Order: sequence, then structure tokens, then C-alpha cells
Amino acid sequence: MGKIVKKQRPVNLDLQTIHFPITAISSILHRVSGVITLIAVGILLWLLGTSLSSPEGFQYASEIMTGFFAKFILWGILTALAYHICGGIRHMLMDFGCVDETLAAGNSSAKITFVITVILAILAGILVW
Repeated sequence: MGKIVKKQRPVNLDLQTIHFPITAISSILHRVSGVITLIAVGILLWLLGTSLSSPEGFQYASEIMTGFFAKFILWGILTALAYHICGGIRHMLMDFGCVDETLAAGNSSAKITFVITVILAILAGILVW
């Protein structure tokens, strides 16, 4: 029988010392925004169904959307959707070879994605409020 060797590797459990590169943050946020968008589809379909069910349903949906919390949720949904679209376009441009697959190009495209998303989030805030 073979000998079992236990590897003694250092384990870093201090999450404050771990720093992700901007490309990793961009990729993680793209996945998170996709999940948020998927959940948002259910919420928005429910709201649409309620508003189309009857005149009373429309009034109820209108009342829901006048509150700050509902507007904040809608702004979050629009921001997540904007980021997911921008991140998706970024990935497609890299897949089609329009953007180099180098670390420098990845960092630049991630930063551009963040800037465009901030601009779109501000515009969404103006639209919602």
C-alpha cells in the first residue's frame, strides 16, 4: 500500500487580505447581475399581470410604484440590467476578436464597462424619480 502524504499548505482565511483583479470583479458582477435580472423578470411579470388584470389591479400596481422602496428596487433592476448588457457586449467583443484577450485590454474594457454602467445608472435614477 502507498503512503498517504498530508500536504501542509498555508491557508489564508483572512478575506480582507484577498484582492481580486478588476477583471475578476467584472466577471463576478456580470454573473450576479444575471441572477438579479432573472429574479427581476418574475417581479416585473407579476407587476404587469396585476396592472392588466382589471382597473383596480392597475390602480394597485400604480400605488405600489409610488413608494420609495419600489422605486429603489426598480432602479436596482435597471442598473443590474444595464450592467449585464454592458458586460455581455464586452464579452461578445472579446469573443469576436474585436478586443484583444490580453490583461491590459481586459482591465481597460472592465473599467469602461463600469463607467458606462454608472452613467446608465444615473440616467435610470433620473427616469425612475
